[in-house]
Amino acid sequence: MTPMTMDEEVQTAGSNRARYLDLLARLLLSDVTGSSTPALSDEWRTLSDWDDDELARFFAFADLHHVLVRGVEALQSSTGRTMSARLSNQCAAAMAKEQERISRALSVLEPVCNTLESAGCSAIVIKSLDHWPDIGSDLDLYTGGRQEQIVSILRNRLAAEVLPRSWGDRLANKWNFRLPGLPEAIEVHVGCLGQTGEHLNLARRVEARAVRRTVAGHCFRVPAPEERVLITTLQRMYRHFYCRLCDVVDTTRLIQAQELDYVILRDAAESSGIWPGVAGFLMTVAEFARAYGVELDLPADVISSATRGDSLQLRGNFLRISIVPKAAGLFFRQVLNAGAQGNLRTVSRLSLLPPLAAAAFVAYKITGDDKGIW
Repeated sequence: MTPMTMDEEVQTAGSNRARYLDLLARLLLSDVTGSSTPALSDEWRTLSDWDDDELARFFAFADLHHVLVRGVEALQSSTGRTMSARLSNQCAAAMAKEQERISRALSVLEPVCNTLESAGCSAIVIKSLDHWPDIGSDLDLYTGGRQEQIVSILRNRLAAEVLPRSWGDRLANKWNFRLPGLPEAIEVHVGCLGQTGEHLNLARRVEARAVRRTVAGHCFRVPAPEERVLITTLQRMYRHFYCRLCDVVDTTRLIQAQELDYVILRDAAESSGIWPGVAGFLMTVAEFARAYGVELDLPADVISSATRGDSLQLRGNFLRISIVPKAAGLFFRQVLNAGAQGNLRTVSRLSLLPPLAAAAFVAYKITGDDKGIW
C-alpha cells in the first residue's frame, strides 16, 4: 500500500484534531513557562497505546502547525522513562526526518541570502525562522532589490526555476522559486509587504531594523521582534484569518521573554494603519495561552486597543479568526486610515482585495484550487 502524504494524514485525522491540538498546546505552553510536566488527561497517558496510523496522523498535525520538533522534544522530556520503546522509536524517526529537511533547507537558504547580499540586494528571512527549532513549509525572504535583478540572480547564479505567479502574487510583488535539491519553494517579497503590496514603509522598517541571527551554524538577517509581530499580524489578521499553533507559541515566547518594545511596536503599527489588528492579535494569543494556564502581561494600551471578537476556534485544520465582524472591521479601518493619510496607493491596492477574495472563493468552489488567483 502506498504511504499517505502528510496532507492526507491530516485529512484523515477527523475529530482527533482537537485532541492533537490540546495535547500539543499543553506540552508547548507548559514548556514556555518552564513549569514541570503538565497535567495530562487520561487519554494522553494512553499515548503509547496509539497505533502507528494514529501516531502518524498526530505527527502530521504537529508538522502542519510547524511545531513537530518542539512537540517531540517536549513529549520526550515529559514522558521520560515511561515512554514505550515503540513510541520512542516513532518519535526518533519523525524527528530525524524533520531535522534532515530543516538542515537541507538551511544549507540552501544561506547561499541564496549571501548571493543576494553580495549583489547589493538585501536578504531578510521573514516568518520561516520565527518557529525555530521548527521552520515553515516554505521559505520566505524580503528584499529591497529590484525585481528584475532578483529574478536574474536566482535564475542565472542559483539555477532557480521561476514558478507561476497568481494575481495575488503580482499585486503583492512576490516571486516563488524552486531551487535544485530543495523541495520547499522560496518566496521572495520584493520591495513591499502586505497581501496587495500596500505596505512600503513597513517593508523599509523591516530592512532598516533587521538583526543577525545564527541557527544551526547558519547566519541570517531576520526582522527585529517588533517587525516579527507586525508581519505575523498581517499574515494572520489581514490575510489568512487563521492561526497555527506555532503563531501562539512563538508570540507567547516573545512576550514572556520581554523582547517586545511596545512603544516601537505601536508607533510602527499606527503608521501602517494596523494597530487595532496588532493589539487584537496579541490579545487573541493571550486568551488562548490563558486557557492553558499561561498568564501574559500585556500593557494596558494593548488591552484597550484590541478589537473584540470571537476567540480562536479549531475549524478544519487551523485555529480560525472570525471574518465577520473582526477581520472585516480591521480591513475597513486600515482603508480609512490610509485615506486619512492621503495614501492613495494603499487605498487603491486595498480596494482590489474584496473582488480578488471573491474570485478566489468562486474558483475554489468550482475547481477546489485558488492558486491561480490567491
